[in-house]
Amino acid sequence: MRIYILVLTAIISIACLNACSEKNNNISKDQVKSAENIIGLIFTDSERDSLVDGLLVANKDYTEIRKISLTNDIAPQLVFDPRPVNFSLDLTQSKIEWEIPQEVYLPKDDEDLAFYSVAKLSSLIKNKKISSMKLTELYIKRLKEYGDTLECVISITEDLAYAQAKKADEEINNGIYRGPLHGIPYGVKDLFAVKGYKTTWGAAPYKDQNIPYTAAIVKNLEDAGAVLIAKLTLGALAMGDVWYGGVTKNPWDLKQGSSGSSAGSASATSAGLVAFAIGTETWGSIVSPSTRCGVTGLRPTFGRVSRDGAMALSWSMDKIGPICKNAHDCAIVFDVIRGKDNKGQSTVDYPFNYDSKLDLSNLKIGYLKGLFEGDEYRGQENDLKTLKLLKTHEIQLHEVELPNKFPVMPLAIILEAEAGAAFDELTRSNQDDKLVAQHKYAWPNIFRKSRFIPAVEYIQANRIRNLLIEELNKLINDYDIIICPSFGGDQLLMTNLTGHPCVVVPNGFDDKNHPTSISFIGNLYDEATILAFAKFYQDNSEYKNLKPSFFN
Repeated sequence: MRIYILVLTAIISIACLNACSEKNNNISKDQVKSAENIIGLIFTDSERDSLVDGLLVANKDYTEIRKISLTNDIAPQLVFDPRPVNFSLDLTQSKIEWEIPQEVYLPKDDEDLAFYSVAKLSSLIKNKKISSMKLTELYIKRLKEYGDTLECVISITEDLAYAQAKKADEEINNGIYRGPLHGIPYGVKDLFAVKGYKTTWGAAPYKDQNIPYTAAIVKNLEDAGAVLIAKLTLGALAMGDVWYGGVTKNPWDLKQGSSGSSAGSASATSAGLVAFAIGTETWGSIVSPSTRCGVTGLRPTFGRVSRDGAMALSWSMDKIGPICKNAHDCAIVFDVIRGKDNKGQSTVDYPFNYDSKLDLSNLKIGYLKGLFEGDEYRGQENDLKTLKLLKTHEIQLHEVELPNKFPVMPLAIILEAEAGAAFDELTRSNQDDKLVAQHKYAWPNIFRKSRFIPAVEYIQANRIRNLLIEELNKLINDYDIIICPSFGGDQLLMTNLTGHPCVVVPNGFDDKNHPTSISFIGNLYDEATILAFAKFYQDNSEYKNLKPSFFN
């Protein structure tokens, strides 16, 4: 036990008092004593005396480790698995009937076409009522017209887009149809590598970065015939909506940021600059901007979508998902991007049995009553109306509560420690000074703070996370869906830690005409049920395919 405390003290002492210096050859007992206050332990004077030599050795070890350059794509030899003990799943994949509408017509105004759903655009393209090239030209024109105003675009991939659109039209004209995304223009959050284009991660130190390969998810979409037209903004290194070129705007209110970190993905989708977009979430980065911009977002189960070619922030929490105009579109996109990646040990190839006409009478649905009826929050009235609407459709809602045996917010050190490791060299080189946001809750300070997280505490937090996974699965396994406020209580961090999927959908507006949302949480790998349920809700509400007031 004592040896672990020695190593713990070594890490904290060096990080705290030597400020990551590789030149300091002296450590005193007084420095050790000062470090004890940070880690919450007290040693005797003789114990401190014994520690000094070990800390000097540790300091030399750190120096040797830091000589090895570790690029962001190198993951630690530790793989997070969200599955509880004795987890099992029916591995039968059924054929999905996408129910693409047939009677779809071109609008008189092209601007209206830009706000069509993926399903409607798919119908137009498949039935040759519009070409992929013409649709691509429309969206690229809008990207050029509104991208700077919304500050949501980093690169327009114009040459690639026109080549892909041309290929799509040729294939469709020759009777080759790849599916509902064939010929559909889309954008990706600019933390995905695309060969031939810069990948900036939204951060000044990387604004000229070129990664010489293409992310797996972009390849999957290309194989489905989708047309990449833009790399979209993200808050620097996947936090918020502030990037090196400005603040990404909410199309519903240009005085307000779009939230983040999938800032550009949500803003561009909402504004009709892309038909859909790809975002990522570690702790709210799909849920939050989708809410702010009035679009629908899917955060899939951890490991459902390959992260190969994506910037790593937290190897055990990062998730990739679609941001669309409605839940049905999210299902169409998700079916293309999901699947096993041989480069990623945490990825799985489980079925996705989406049924847009799912019989809801067979579902058991819970709702987190305490969060809906607790302290007043923005959107509370709309959330309660959502519950009322569901009840009018004879959906029985069961009261449930989140497990409360274990602390949740303290487990955020898992994210902080992994993010600090992912950007270790940025911190030690002081290149973090180039990031726009420098307040005490911004990445530069969090990365520095992460140097003071003891290895033991990080491991202990993950052990508690293991217990949390078991507890939350006991609750959710009794239900098909859990309904909750998008930002209520600890659920957002809790479900990101446990890896559970979530669909966030618009459910109204506040008194300032800002969109609000509600969230549907599902069982591990059961995106199909929550997406079908979200579609049912949207089909019976007026809040889907919203057109921001900016364009009215």
